[in-house]
Amino acid sequence: MAQVKSSTKSDPNYKVIAENRRARFDYAIEDDVECGIMLEGSEVKSLRMGGSNIAESYAAVEDGELWLVNSYIAPYKQAKTFGHEERRRRKLLVSGKQLANMWNETQRKGMTLVPLVMYFNHRGMAKIKIGIAKGKKLHDKREDAAKRDWSRQKSRLLKDNG
Repeated sequence: MAQVKSSTKSDPNYKVIAENRRARFDYAIEDDVECGIMLEGSEVKSLRMGGSNIAESYAAVEDGELWLVNSYIAPYKQAKTFGHEERRRRKLLVSGKQLANMWNETQRKGMTLVPLVMYFNHRGMAKIKIGIAKGKKLHDKREDAAKRDWSRQKSRLLKDNG
């Protein structure tokens, strides 16, 4: 019998570095892809300390390569002379098939690549989950908020009555 792979969130070595919670509110995520990130040594150490932000960043396909643009990784204090640039473009590592799929999806009207979560996987490698997304209109956001409020209210009613 084949073993079932455990969920990454239940893995004790899985550690979330940064999460873009606003992305799920502003965008309808159609698909997501796990990517590796090319980092310098001081960037990895800074990530382990927890100093990063991906809320204002986005991913772009340029010249056949995938890049993470405008992500913030805090400077590592012990690497003063050989530090890194805080908001530099970082290359993302994906297979050629995934890259072609992302390129085709972004050519459709209104589609974009949004970073969802940055984390260390079970092997201690820094990874980022990129979502292929379409921007939501104001009425879509209101509808989602109403659904979320109703589900909370429903669970409270069931909890109180049941």
